[in-house]
Amino acid sequence: MLLSLVLSVLNIQGKFYRQIQNFIEILIMRIRSFLALVISFCITLAFVPLRTYAFSERGNAQFTDVVNTGKANDCPALDASLEGSISISNGDSLKGICMHPTEVYVKVPGSKRQKADFVSTKIISPRNNTTVTEVYGDIDSGKFTEKGGIDFQLITVLTPGGLEVPFAFSAKDLTANIPSSLEPGTEVSGSTFTPNYRTGDFLDPKARAANTGVEYAQGLVALGGDDEELAKENIKVDVNGTGTIKLSITSVDSDTDEFAGTFEAIQPSDTDMGSKEPVDVKIIGELYGRKA
Repeated sequence: MLLSLVLSVLNIQGKFYRQIQNFIEILIMRIRSFLALVISFCITLAFVPLRTYAFSERGNAQFTDVVNTGKANDCPALDASLEGSISISNGDSLKGICMHPTEVYVKVPGSKRQKADFVSTKIISPRNNTTVTEVYGDIDSGKFTEKGGIDFQLITVLTPGGLEVPFAFSAKDLTANIPSSLEPGTEVSGSTFTPNYRTGDFLDPKARAANTGVEYAQGLVALGGDDEELAKENIKVDVNGTGTIKLSITSVDSDTDEFAGTFEAIQPSDTDMGSKEPVDVKIIGELYGRKA
């Protein structure tokens, strides 16, 4: 009696174990293909090198590490030893173009003893917000045309003689001929549109503005308007200009299609809405960009 009971219990346990074993085998067969896919994906990731972009490193910075440090005004940087190349063809785009001014020169009027020449200046306003960045555009027929971005900054510099010179550092409507490849030593020249430092809605101390219907000082109209200098002060106009720019490539990362280098731009200064003659301003600084 006791022996029969023990045998029946062992038989039940054996059937239970066999059912569990059959269930595990069926489960493994069903997920075998999925496991093979997961393992293949992990092996692929282990052997494929990750592409690190200079701009992503900049974008991943913590706010507390950047605020009030001036780092937000810097352009992404590439290793100077990178000597790759980027092929350029019609239909391509460039984006993330960044130009950070590091030197600003103003052409002062000459005299009998000295000809007009550029003198070094100091940026006094704003100090940490001078960079043109995230500029992008398309390439067609071997020419790059700017389409948008943070493409101008208002800057004021101080000359050694104490003259404050405001100007609009601009990459607006940048057009330049682009070669079939970008590599160290490549130079690209083009032109830019330089907007007026102040808009037509700017109100001066006498509340005059070109777009508000009050463009002259009422009390000075009795002078008859014959004085050219007074007319320039009285009547406000928008005076835009054009500039030239040269981009010099010094390093190229072929893996990420990024390039870096320097730039040199010459643009007109502010005219105080037509009352002053503009002077030439030369801006030199760091360059960064990438192929879209």
